[in-house]
Amino acid sequence: MALTRRQFLTAGTCGIAAAVLASASLSVAVPNPTLRVALLHLAPRPADLAYNRRLVETAVTTAAGMGAAWILTPELCISGYAFADQIGTDWIVPPPDPWVRGFCQLVARLHVTVFLSHPERDPQTATLHNSVFVIAADGTIRGTHRKINTLKVGDEAWSSPGDRVTPIPAEPFRRVGILICADAYSPGIAQSLRAQGAELLVSSAAWAPGLHGPDGEWERCTRDTALPLFVCNRTGPDRTLDFTGAESVIVKGGQRLLTFRSERSAIFTFDWDLRAQTLVTPAYQRTDL
Repeated sequence: MALTRRQFLTAGTCGIAAAVLASASLSVAVPNPTLRVALLHLAPRPADLAYNRRLVETAVTTAAGMGAAWILTPELCISGYAFADQIGTDWIVPPPDPWVRGFCQLVARLHVTVFLSHPERDPQTATLHNSVFVIAADGTIRGTHRKINTLKVGDEAWSSPGDRVTPIPAEPFRRVGILICADAYSPGIAQSLRAQGAELLVSSAAWAPGLHGPDGEWERCTRDTALPLFVCNRTGPDRTLDFTGAESVIVKGGQRLLTFRSERSAIFTFDWDLRAQTLVTPAYQRTDL
């Protein structure tokens, strides 16, 4: 039987603080033994900002009601993958734009941590970036990762690559490494995050199956770094790619612990053991939207 969020976050805390502090491989800021994580495996509509914003808001609210403390979104969930030739890029402004400000207020009301994929414009250079914002449970943006491995042609040509990777605090972890989709393709990115003290890897993705689909990159990241990886992919057709068979995954030690698929927007939640750094149980909950 599923626990309520309060039961989930408070169960079994006696004696955990000492065990966590004694761990040499994990620097957890609070003694909660488990973390409930929600992957928003969504089907955004290309170039339909209003629809996609409502979809993300609904999914985040639903996931919080399911007891999730962390909520991950897929890559370009607000714009869809192929959008620039339809609506251009003038709507992309330095963060936070008005919608993001309102979304941060929603995050604070729900008291969850959200990894939000959202394009941004650099306020100094005006360059555009495919980014993930880490929004803490108080609604503040704690850090941003800009996709490194962007495509110079095609549907990603609007974006400029990021030039650095830095772990970002996301309680209960002090340092979380962020990847965006093809960032997993370059081993040096995940390895740099590990060298900087990352304790866990998180990835937003819009990585369709097929000829150029994922082919062991996520598994290699975990072997190279000895860090677990949570990947939130998307589903549904876009204008140039079909993501319907795409997979969201939980990976550790080069092996997939869980793989999620859905032909429609869905939320997948699982419980993560913060001491053992593995799944509490292979069971998970699915909620269709």
